[in-house]
Order: sequence, then C-alpha cells, then structure tokens
Amino acid sequence: QVRLVESGGGLVQTGGSLRLSCAASGRSASTYVMGWFRQAPGKEREFVAGVTYSGGNRYYADSVKGRFTISRDNAKNTVYLQMNSLKPEDTAVYYCAADRKPLRVVVTTQTADYGSWGQGTQVTVSS
Repeated sequence: QVRLVESGGGLVQTGGSLRLSCAASGRSASTYVMGWFRQAPGKEREFVAGVTYSGGNRYYADSVKGRFTISRDNAKNTVYLQMNSLKPEDTAVYYCAADRKPLRVVVTTQTADYGSWGQGTQVTVSS
C-alpha cells in the first residue's frame, strides 16, 4: 500500500497558476504509475494526467493538454502537477493516485486501475 498526501491547492484567479504536490510513502512507491484526478461537485471523478514510474511517458486529458504538466521526482517520492492558464471549469478537488500494479509502462486513465488515493486538495478558480 502506498500512502499519498496532496498539497498546494487554493484559490486563484482565471489565468493564474498553481502547483500541486503529492508526497508518496510506502514500499516501492517510486515503481508505480502516478495519476492526478479531479472531481467537481455533482460530477464523476475524472482523469487529469498521469506519468509512468520512470517519468518517461506522460498522458493528459484533452481538457488540460498544453496547460498542465505532470512530473515526478523519485528521489523525493513526490509527484507534481503544474497548472497554468487556469479556468473556472478547472475548479474541483484534485486527487493523487497510485496504480494498483507496479512497473506498468503505460499510463492508465481508469479510476479502477488505481489502488491508493490521497485525501484530495481543493482548487478553486475564480472568474
């Protein structure tokens, strides 16, 4: 089991930036695909971005492509989500998640494939 703790959320104006962090702890935390998901009120949780354990492959939802960047520092067991050009529709609780299976070489976008989740961090973008 991987324990995940997110930080970095907050209130920002349209066009602003935030960087989310996800600190991972537990056995072999650096060997898992890591993903960011978000859930807005009344909506289902949706995939935002993911990165393979080596950092070599990244995948983004179309809605954030070109604005968000996911990265990881395995020496620090930390995954980041840099969010630029934020829009009101980006408002949601953002969750960090770790894949159920270690050493996967592709990013999965399905919530069911992720077995460990953080508590979430609120991001609010004002118009």
